[in-house]
Amino acid sequence: MGRTQTSTGSRSAGVLPLIAGVVSALALTGAAVYTVSESQCDQGRYVRDGRQVTLVGGCVTGAELREAGIGQDHDRSGADATSPGDLNR
Repeated sequence: MGRTQTSTGSRSAGVLPLIAGVVSALALTGAAVYTVSESQCDQGRYVRDGRQVTLVGGCVTGAELREAGIGQDHDRSGADATSPGDLNR
């Protein structure tokens, strides 16, 4: 009975894409961590005042969201603005 020999070329061909994937994942993770750590924003928090929820701090103000039309549903007739507190009901 003869032995079947596997070539080392097929093994290395499968390892190189794996190494490339791991290296690129590490590079992207490092870039994300660096970006977040270097941002100049305070950590925002939500403050509940009765039925109204207000975002305090953070990078984006409520006025900027209103200017962009975020929090308002323009496609449906009679729809009101949505606040984060409405989502927990």
